[in-house]
Amino acid sequence: MMNQNRWQTLMNAMGLPPSTEVYDALHAAYSEKRRFYHTVDHIDAMLTHFDGVEDIAERPEELELAICFHDAIYKPLSKTNELDSANWAQAFLASRGYGEAGIERVHNLIMATLHNGSVKSQDEQLIVDIDLAILGAPPAVYDQFERNVRKEYRLVPWFIYRKKRKELLQSFLSSASIYNLDPFKEKYESAARYNIGRAIDML
Repeated sequence: MMNQNRWQTLMNAMGLPPSTEVYDALHAAYSEKRRFYHTVDHIDAMLTHFDGVEDIAERPEELELAICFHDAIYKPLSKTNELDSANWAQAFLASRGYGEAGIERVHNLIMATLHNGSVKSQDEQLIVDIDLAILGAPPAVYDQFERNVRKEYRLVPWFIYRKKRKELLQSFLSSASIYNLDPFKEKYESAARYNIGRAIDML
């Protein structure tokens, strides 16, 4: 779970100061009233998935930090959420004197959650798979996910939302594999395709 104790452990592991005010700012961001899916619960779920595959991460601390920041800036009608979130993480790490190469890696990890296919490192593949694990959730959980996403985009007229959502979901189905790494392919691929197919039919 995303809590102060876990954050403190992460800061210690990365050689960074406590930075409790940044944790508080992140928690407040994920608790914004306009959020229904991209909330603290989403980060908690991702951290739970991460804990199960931490042993295959190249730089687990940087990956965990990227998870904490990846949806920190979230405005449904904005096209720069990932970039804005990545830039926040970058500014945070730079202000604490973290190494430039590490800052770039964290920035790239967050940008990988754009889900545009341009992932390079194993950790980038891993954060993408963790972020998309919800697609392979049990049907009832997946259906609630779809409802929550719609709530976040409630200002978008239905006919526009329906068209864009179908395009996005179809893009996942059209890919050779939704997931990058074997642990996620084996656990979630077939369920994700089933859920997405149902969601498209219901739109």
